[in-house]
Amino acid sequence: MAEFFTAIDDKHRTFIAKQPVFFVGTAAEGCRVNVSPKGMDVFRVLGPNRVAYLDLGGSGNETQAHLSVDGRITIMFCAFDNPALILRLYGRGTYTVIGDPGFDELAVHFPKLPGTRQIFDIHVDSLQTSCGWAVPKMTLEKERDTLVRFHAQQVPEERLAVIAQRNKSIDGLPVRVQTVLLNAAD
Repeated sequence: MAEFFTAIDDKHRTFIAKQPVFFVGTAAEGCRVNVSPKGMDVFRVLGPNRVAYLDLGGSGNETQAHLSVDGRITIMFCAFDNPALILRLYGRGTYTVIGDPGFDELAVHFPKLPGTRQIFDIHVDSLQTSCGWAVPKMTLEKERDTLVRFHAQQVPEERLAVIAQRNKSIDGLPVRVQTVLLNAAD
């Protein structure tokens, strides 16, 4: 049932593009394991062993904190329709916040969204597919726009001031925060 691969092929790329949600898993020694659901059009396959996703500000920044000290990351996609399938991408990730060298080169792959915080850039070491037969069938009603609307109503300079105070993960690991605004879209 499970099958491993060393690179993302066209079949995997098509499956990834079809999924409205993905899950990000990270961990660091002595810290809680973090699993975050992600939606919206923020995930890109950049090559057979490279993916990236745009991250908007939310309740915490555990993924960045964990990647800073450990680097390991797993991305999981699962079909909620037919055919049933789970796809996991295993790799090592880095991040770039707004204003960092390389941010603009990655940002061209994504929509400009209010609340953009960073882009995670992941080198994929291996992939695994599995059956997904226990995942329920569900249909997507619509995407939520609550996070984007929330960020759009914020005064950007005030949001930066609040972000500057959130420089630790829930387990006390340091996180880097943006110090500049994302052009007119933010």
